[in-house]
Amino acid sequence: MGIPAWIWFVIAAVAAVAGLALLTADRARESSRNRERARWAELRGWQYVEEDERLPRQWTGGAIGYFGAQGAVNVVAGSTFTSDGRRPVFVFDIEADNVIPAVIVAVRCNRVHPVLLELWLASVPFQRAEMPELLGPVGQRYAFADDVTSARAMVSQDLVDAADALGGDVGVAWLEGEWVLASVAPNVGPSRLERLLRDLGEIADIVDPFDDDVQRPSLASGVGGSPQGDAKAEDGSAD
Repeated sequence: MGIPAWIWFVIAAVAAVAGLALLTADRARESSRNRERARWAELRGWQYVEEDERLPRQWTGGAIGYFGAQGAVNVVAGSTFTSDGRRPVFVFDIEADNVIPAVIVAVRCNRVHPVLLELWLASVPFQRAEMPELLGPVGQRYAFADDVTSARAMVSQDLVDAADALGGDVGVAWLEGEWVLASVAPNVGPSRLERLLRDLGEIADIVDPFDDDVQRPSLASGVGGSPQGDAKAEDGSAD
């Protein structure tokens, strides 16, 4: 004896309702994240845009290459003060196949780094099709570079210590072009992002000591040009 048709109908209806509930919950979380990021930008005097498809194209390494980022959403642009001066910053969610797998935090240096250097946690499945060459363990992370000889000259004990201090939720930090970047989970709040901005600012000061005579490279893309505003990190911001 077969299963009555009405039972299949009930199963299909329950599945449809469950799917709709999950979709509604996802959209609610996304909307909440959008509002939180926009409020954070307004509080800091930064720029905020909902979407920028061109922004991730400036980079190919780290989490950008690993996830195959196709665009940036919830983009914040501003500047932060480090011990060596003011540096432009970006914070944005990357989007790949309609999913947001990570938040990218980027701090700009005055000089273009001579090599792509990626620092991955050993616990992260970091392999991808076009992986840079393995340099070896660097503190708590594994280093990869597109020029091993140049990368070795860049890796100092100060850089190792600063990378170790980033935290276990930072799957990868990397140097590319004139930027220091890192990725964290998409559900982190403003206070964590501000701490990460400070930490990346310290790395920027290590690899790029401030020099007034150095000309800053022009931005290829992003929120209408160079980031504006001063990012003064405060631990009291809500997650």
